[in-house]
Amino acid sequence: MKETLRKIWYFIWKDDSLLSWIVNIILAFLLVKFIIYPGLGLLFGTSYPVVAVVSGSMEHNGYDFNNWWKLNGELYEKLNISKEEFSDYRFSNGFNKGDLMVIFGSDEIERGDVIVFFGLRSEPIIHRVVVAEDRNGNFYIQTKGDNNIGSRSDELGITNDRLVGVAKLRIPYLGWFKLGFLKLIGRI
Repeated sequence: MKETLRKIWYFIWKDDSLLSWIVNIILAFLLVKFIIYPGLGLLFGTSYPVVAVVSGSMEHNGYDFNNWWKLNGELYEKLNISKEEFSDYRFSNGFNKGDLMVIFGSDEIERGDVIVFFGLRSEPIIHRVVVAEDRNGNFYIQTKGDNNIGSRSDELGITNDRLVGVAKLRIPYLGWFKLGFLKLIGRI
């Protein structure tokens, strides 16, 4: 038994064969999928603790904040969001396709938060809250992508059962690994 375990250990950690590499990739996938990801979900209080940004709806197209606001500020001013208020929001400079976002579960949603929620499709959406208010005893959330002209129909009246969590941290470019894999298997 001891000798068998020693051989397995050598095969996984020291052997440089193609089969050893394949086994290591499979083990890494299983470790992330069934231990690390669920562990982070439990720790962060959400079923999606890490999401890759798959669209450019939150991009600011390379503009600095002031120039981006000149082009887009009127859309937010119509929602009673001033330039000063927006500049204090987390991710006020947006984020890009291919970024990885760390998500925490939360019952406290405020205007300006970037949330992950389910819309009409099966994949979650990550956009900024532009309205968060109590309407006749019901909490009402409306979002908008920073790079979008307005809110889509599935961004109006987001209820708690559609909410996944709030984005708290951005890791640039790391989401491209997931996007590459999804493209490889034909999901995007």
